[in-house]
Amino acid sequence: MNEYERIFENACLAELEAIKPGNVHVFADGHGMTVGDFAKAARGAAGEIARSGLTVGQRIDQAVAASWDLTRCNTNLGIVLLAAPLIHSAQTGLPLPQVLRALTVEDASLAYRAIQRANPAGLGKVDLYDVTNKTGKPLCTLYRAMQVAAGRDRVAFQYAYDYADVYRIGVPAYQGALAQWNNTTWAITATYLTLLSELPDSHIARKYGDAVAKNVQEQAEMHLVALMACTNPKTYLGDLLRFDTELKQRKINPGTSADLTVATLLAIELKQ
Repeated sequence: MNEYERIFENACLAELEAIKPGNVHVFADGHGMTVGDFAKAARGAAGEIARSGLTVGQRIDQAVAASWDLTRCNTNLGIVLLAAPLIHSAQTGLPLPQVLRALTVEDASLAYRAIQRANPAGLGKVDLYDVTNKTGKPLCTLYRAMQVAAGRDRVAFQYAYDYADVYRIGVPAYQGALAQWNNTTWAITATYLTLLSELPDSHIARKYGDAVAKNVQEQAEMHLVALMACTNPKTYLGDLLRFDTELKQRKINPGTSADLTVATLLAIELKQ
């Protein structure tokens, strides 16, 4: 296992250890998926996404394929999409903005294939550069496709705006919570809640609409404020578990916020 495999897998597994209301974590499975599914997918994807000499598109395609072969469900598409440029930048020494702007039509073709394989819920259809177009071939570079999608998808937004949410919101949230409690797992929970409270989750918005995404955002903000007021965050675990149960009963999964949380951990560890 090379350094980048280890960093990727550790970030994915660390995120599973933290309570993230509405998502799969060690306290509760959900949405027809288990912690074991995510752990297997992380291990399977790690060897592909961190393989040296690959393009960003190849990293995405091969990592998603490996994950799918092991789990037969979409456990980590968003994570892989966000991780591939970060790992490519770290391995090659190229600045992240340069990596993103150099993405090609071939990268788009491979990323489209990975997205179609994972078949994320609420994908829908759009008029321009639709990932489900019948030709199976993209009409633009991956960077351009992400620019077009940035207004409706927060993973795409990171490509278009140099991972602004990760560095502007995620990293400071993690560092602040770690300084407050000196506990990495609770710092991950705080990071997740911060991202969810500051950004309407685009996965929720695609499935249920903006009003539901806004409502969950407001709930997350309330819980974040209460959590950050705790001297010992463990005392707030019960409240977060109740929020988790409520979201899962409503079949609401803030998946984009979880993906951005993993990207935050990667960015910190890779020092990108």
